[in-house]
Amino acid sequence: MNINLKTKNIANLNTIVLAGLDFFIKNKVTRLNFKNKSLCFVVGSVNAYNTGRMLFHKQAALFADEGNFLEILKTYKSLIASQSVKEAIIISASGEKDSIWEIKAAKAAGLKTTLLTCNPDSSGAKLADKNFFFKKISEPYSYNFSTYLGMILSATQENPIAIKKFLGRIKMPRNFKNYSFFTFILPDKFKPIVDMLNVKDDELFGPYSSLRAYSEGNARHAKFICESNKELVVSFGKNPYFGLAKNRWKISLPKEADFGLVLSLAYYLSGLIQASKPSYFKNGLANYCYKTGPKPYKQAKPFAVIVPGN
Repeated sequence: MNINLKTKNIANLNTIVLAGLDFFIKNKVTRLNFKNKSLCFVVGSVNAYNTGRMLFHKQAALFADEGNFLEILKTYKSLIASQSVKEAIIISASGEKDSIWEIKAAKAAGLKTTLLTCNPDSSGAKLADKNFFFKKISEPYSYNFSTYLGMILSATQENPIAIKKFLGRIKMPRNFKNYSFFTFILPDKFKPIVDMLNVKDDELFGPYSSLRAYSEGNARHAKFICESNKELVVSFGKNPYFGLAKNRWKISLPKEADFGLVLSLAYYLSGLIQASKPSYFKNGLANYCYKTGPKPYKQAKPFAVIVPGN
């Protein structure tokens, strides 16, 4: 049997966005307050890293990921020795994979460790000095919408009812499905979500790349030398410059828009793009989870195609 047949009925990302918002409407998040903490390391892989940039954007922090954390620990060794930096905050939805060695490395360097995770039974949770646990729904592997949205809402305290109503008011262009390429332009404040969108392009489309994303500042730097009639440029706010004028779609954000709403909107639209394309993600997911994904971690156990909620 072709294992990929098991994934043909997986929900698209836009459906998961609405389900995640419904979940948080019924399950209120607690308040996460790290204000006034001293300088700390904030560590996460891929979109956990980007989530950390949102959670700690108002305070001094040293951000690191799985690729540079060990080097950064060496670079700031003197600050750790002087106790100018005392703590590493590790963000990992699963509490497994890279978070395990990151926690061990931080402790070996003399740092206190705090883990933000959705998995209270994880290996990381058993290693960390302190844990913050977050609720989530069941989602296909790598979607990670509710995992990080719960963390974000705990910091921003946005109302998921208002976010869902906003998404319900979005009027899609009638010719949306006729476009081959989609480019997002977001206000500079939301640069971490720009980077999350580019990760979603990797995960949902891979070599069949269908979307790009830039902050307003980045968009000025020769991103539109090559233009196409088949490209829809989606801006969260005004866009007087980028893309063919007839191919620009402006979505006005509420004045109070924060990271939770913008992430929900970005992922919702990404899911609609996913629904308009061939099933690249669904066709490859099972093979990745069962065969190719675990190998770089030297892990025999396969990844879960549908990651359970809690």
